[in-house]
Amino acid sequence: MKKRILILCTGNSCRSQMAEGFMREHGGDNFEVFSAGIETHGVNPKAIKVMQEVGIDISHHTSDNIDQFTDQTFDYIITVCDNANENCPYFPGKANRLHQNFPDPAKATGTEEEVLDAFRHTRNLIKEFSVSFFKHY
Repeated sequence: MKKRILILCTGNSCRSQMAEGFMREHGGDNFEVFSAGIETHGVNPKAIKVMQEVGIDISHHTSDNIDQFTDQTFDYIITVCDNANENCPYFPGKANRLHQNFPDPAKATGTEEEVLDAFRHTRNLIKEFSVSFFKHY
């Protein structure tokens, strides 16, 4: 039976989308991975771009609201921002809850390249988290 992972963030546009991409990539066929937000802001084009740079296509992802998942059970619920961690609703079952706050690249300012570098920095942190997760779980 596949283990189920739900990744939560505020807007389900950057951090949770990148995490979903890496978790699907690293989890292989043993995991079902979903992401959602307290709100939905659409998948950020810069997140799509920096993930394509490392060979992961998230352009087909959708920005989903947490309400779609509250009646489902998960093995792991991972919050990737403090706001989602503080506002995560109750989920039935015995899901392991994990929290790792990543910087929000959508708030980056500066030149186009500086903003993309912020996205790359967050992407790399999320990749490290994903690799570490699958070493332990």
